[in-house]
Amino acid sequence: MSTQELQIPLPREITTEPRRSDKIFRGVVTIGGLSSLVLLGLIALFLGYRGFEVLRQEGIGFITHSDWSISTDDAGNVIDSHFGLAAMLVGTILCSLIAVVIALPISVFSALFLNFYAPEWLKKFLITVIDMMAAFPSILFGIWGFLVLMPSIEYWAKLLHRYLGFIPIFDMQVPVFTRSPFVAGVVLSIMIIPIITSVSREIFSQAPLDRIQAAYALGATRWAMIKAVVIPHGRSGVIGGAMLGLGRAMGETVAVFTVLNIVFQINWEMLLGAGGNVASLIILKFGDASPYEIKALMAAGLVLFLLTLLVNGLANLIVKTTGKSGR
Repeated sequence: MSTQELQIPLPREITTEPRRSDKIFRGVVTIGGLSSLVLLGLIALFLGYRGFEVLRQEGIGFITHSDWSISTDDAGNVIDSHFGLAAMLVGTILCSLIAVVIALPISVFSALFLNFYAPEWLKKFLITVIDMMAAFPSILFGIWGFLVLMPSIEYWAKLLHRYLGFIPIFDMQVPVFTRSPFVAGVVLSIMIIPIITSVSREIFSQAPLDRIQAAYALGATRWAMIKAVVIPHGRSGVIGGAMLGLGRAMGETVAVFTVLNIVFQINWEMLLGAGGNVASLIILKFGDASPYEIKALMAAGLVLFLLTLLVNGLANLIVKTTGKSGR
């Protein structure tokens, strides 16, 4: 073959200009991300618009007071009203914290077991079960908690009161253990365990392989390697998963409504059968609420919406400040 017959390719042009497919993909992803922000903004505007009248009338008392009452005349006009979310906010925080305290260690150890101890066949089966649990309707958890879990939890609540009664949150003046924040917290913990476990498992599986092998080469046991490499590397991810579970627990409605007595009184005693949360308040009152009370419920939804955003923002801050690798 002669030199004239050889086809010498033209030099490839190097440019930083993205291709058309990249531009289309970037545009689609950008529109998708912005649409979620737009939807959140529209939800906040809708709740604020519907609840503004109540928020303006109640002021800061809407958050600091616990009364929830409304009086109307025969024509349906509002004569007197008092709306306060203090008791429901305390119940929301209390039930959610109980759920996270119970679920977090179980989820972390479950994730470690799945990644470093379980055989492959068992790992696949358990991952499938955990993913299915995350998709269960909350009403099933509520009914199961009410019919099956509550009698057993009542026994454990009595034990906690007997041996830890010197701590104020376990002290009870009235022996009413059923339908308490403790029961609701246990049900919520079972609901958020799949979420925290899935996030923790993914984070632990991304631990640097070279550091894991180096730990083994230095004579570390499996548990020593996990403490020195895996847990420090996945600390921020575990905290982020816990915050996601906390956000899910704060917004849960039907399960809490099924197993908890809704009482408009601030209650820090986790074993006493009285309490509530903001979401269960909305589902309790919405069916027979007057138009003005619906505005109050919209304002309550706005407070819960902002509280959830605050928790998510706090989660991002904690993840950024605690992001460390194993030593």
